[in-house]
Amino acid sequence: MSPNTPTSSSGGTGSADSSAARRNSKRPKYSRFTQQELPACKPILTPRWVISAFMLVSIVFIPIGVASLFASRDVVEIVDRYETDCIPQRFRNDKVQYIQSSEDKSCNRSIKVPKRMKQPIYVYYQLDNFYQNHRRYVKSRSDKQLRENSSADDVSSCKPEAYTNGKVPIVPCGLIAWSLFNDTYSFSRKNQQLAVNKKGISWKSDREHKFGKEVFPKHFQSGTLRGGADLDDSIPLSEQEDLIVWMRTAALPTFRKLYGKIEVDLEADDVIDVTLKNYYNTYSFSGKKKLVLSTTSWLGGKNDFMGIAYLTVGGLCFFLAMAFTIVYLVKPRQLGDPSYLSWNRNPAGH
Repeated sequence: MSPNTPTSSSGGTGSADSSAARRNSKRPKYSRFTQQELPACKPILTPRWVISAFMLVSIVFIPIGVASLFASRDVVEIVDRYETDCIPQRFRNDKVQYIQSSEDKSCNRSIKVPKRMKQPIYVYYQLDNFYQNHRRYVKSRSDKQLRENSSADDVSSCKPEAYTNGKVPIVPCGLIAWSLFNDTYSFSRKNQQLAVNKKGISWKSDREHKFGKEVFPKHFQSGTLRGGADLDDSIPLSEQEDLIVWMRTAALPTFRKLYGKIEVDLEADDVIDVTLKNYYNTYSFSGKKKLVLSTTSWLGGKNDFMGIAYLTVGGLCFFLAMAFTIVYLVKPRQLGDPSYLSWNRNPAGH
């Protein structure tokens, strides 16, 4: 055997070293995915494409914004704030004492219709500075109790309005139901009563799935401290729509809730006489109360935000399209020209 011929042991060692090196390498296993070689859309944003995209957005958004603003402006809305005006003058310095007293809470208001309001006219009450989104307030309810008559004793999450003084479960329990809004409104025009339809003011899904047809109020507002409106013990919760509307808590401290619908047209310059009962105590937390009468459009209620947002975005895109067009025409730049690279534009700096 020649002395230069490698032995089998040396060959085996070299092979082992190379395989070990491959195992210890941090290089990922080759694949088209890890090397980012999969087919992909890689558009080249030429000036013409960018300008065309901005123009397309502006052409679509500006008409939508104009249509939205016109729809919002067609909505007739009357807002009447009354929490201070409905306090007798002698109680203005202590409003909480008045609202908690046995004084007559009747209040007469007059509202003038600015322009023709087509039916249905939605009647809302608006509360300001009322935090229905407070964590303790939102949790103080029992959805199972509201759905099932057999769960009347399920009041573990309803503190502090879970039991009466005699330790009897309250149905419906919790702070949300206990604080049910209880101001009332009646309307008349030319000494003729305007009926307010209070049917169908809540969500159908709430009536059918969240409030049971066999669940009736029990021992509600029977404590020493009353929170709001009473409930009729002979009517199931699924038909007490004022409660259903109130139980869908608002996300913001200023909110409106539907009170009812007036199903006749109101003409321009009509004077609506409102007789309301000012029962609800918003004075303890400096809250505001407003009565709102409003029509609707294809877009919903009165809301200029959507129209302004569309016009703002469309106008900004139009401005950018014009600016880029001027720059492209006055000082065009050849696509792919390497002379525009920083290291080619200033070679003396290197």
